[in-house]
Amino acid sequence: MIVRSISGIRGTAPEFNSEYVFRCAQAFHIQQPKGVFMLGRDTRPSGEFFIEDIAQALVSSGRDVINLNIVPTPTVQFMVENTDAVGGIIVTASHNPTEWNGLKFVSEDGTFLLPDECENLFSIVDNDIPESKHEVGLHFPDVNAIQKHVIKVANLSCIKQNEIRSRNFKVVVDAVNGAASEALPYMLESLGCDVIKIHCDGNGNFARPPEPLPENLTDLSAAVVENNADVGFASDPDGDRLAVILQDGRAAGDEYTLVMAADGYLKTLGKPEVLVTNLSTTLALEELAERYGSTVERSAVGEINVVQKMIESGSNLGGEGNGGVILKEAHLGRDSLVAATMILHRMAMTDKPISTIYDNLPQFSIVKDRVELDGIDKEAVFNKARSIFSDANINEVDGVKFTWTDRWIHLRLSNTEPIMRIYAEGPTKADAQELVNQIRFSL
Repeated sequence: MIVRSISGIRGTAPEFNSEYVFRCAQAFHIQQPKGVFMLGRDTRPSGEFFIEDIAQALVSSGRDVINLNIVPTPTVQFMVENTDAVGGIIVTASHNPTEWNGLKFVSEDGTFLLPDECENLFSIVDNDIPESKHEVGLHFPDVNAIQKHVIKVANLSCIKQNEIRSRNFKVVVDAVNGAASEALPYMLESLGCDVIKIHCDGNGNFARPPEPLPENLTDLSAAVVENNADVGFASDPDGDRLAVILQDGRAAGDEYTLVMAADGYLKTLGKPEVLVTNLSTTLALEELAERYGSTVERSAVGEINVVQKMIESGSNLGGEGNGGVILKEAHLGRDSLVAATMILHRMAMTDKPISTIYDNLPQFSIVKDRVELDGIDKEAVFNKARSIFSDANINEVDGVKFTWTDRWIHLRLSNTEPIMRIYAEGPTKADAQELVNQIRFSL
């Protein structure tokens, strides 16, 4: 199986194989300007072979490549943006199960490809790639990329690192044995934290379901309580998303990572800001922004869509309700290191525990459901939803979203899996589930 979207390419064997990966690397070489490429990967065992296929494809095409090996996706983005590299390729399937792997493509500015650039890349892959002779390029390793990334994040102007260090927070980290297994603990240790690691072996053996959802973080919740820790952090396999466990063992939910980071940021900034997020992210962000005289703009789902909206609106902070925080000063990409640092910054602003910070935020409950697309006509589902929710405000920028004053439901095709996502939010979980059930029972 192969799934292609603005999030790159993901697939499973036998279709996703060395020959296909080699071809994708050649296509990206053709698309990008002359210059050096950065390579990185998550810890999936197949990634070790695929990154070598990519390096071989690029070097044989005359490209010089710098291989960062196992690093978080945002580390590759940071390195591309802050060097003379003209692009990057990351071998990862993000939160998909271990039998999947994939490719993310990074532009010269450190952001992911725009939708039309993705389509052009896929077109090159699907057509004949002409053979050409080149002098063989050079293949360099770089073992210091994580350190460079950590130094950048620790010195962000919106972070009061000395105040964080003075608190010596005890933090439990669950990196799902993925790409953040070294980077996230290192980030926290650089800020003076006492770090307790679980599932941080970096061996690619995902010890829990890879998506950092509350139901998948029971080990982390138990470890936070058992160790009397101040907070728990969990990442996904490629380290661009962060979920938070409160000191009492409750999961804040990945929707609230961005909200807590924004709370500390706006408190520190002291002036209005435009925040950007996608259509499927919690209403809590709007209510929080209103407290600080700020506003929220929304984009279609997908990191590059949020980034483009941030650029258009002059926003310095954005993200997605999946635990993704994007801070322009660091780089224009979701980053678990940035998210963790911003939450520690918010924690250092008070003597109260993180549970109090969380409980004082606007509270909504979200339900995330999904429907397999086999035999389902998506347009028929959308039309049925339009008739059921005829009293709502409708947004069709990305799928179809129905919004009322204190609740919403969003139906859209996934960028990463062959499914339809159905997300709903309301004042209570029952309110959100009722919206989802109205669609579910109509199928």
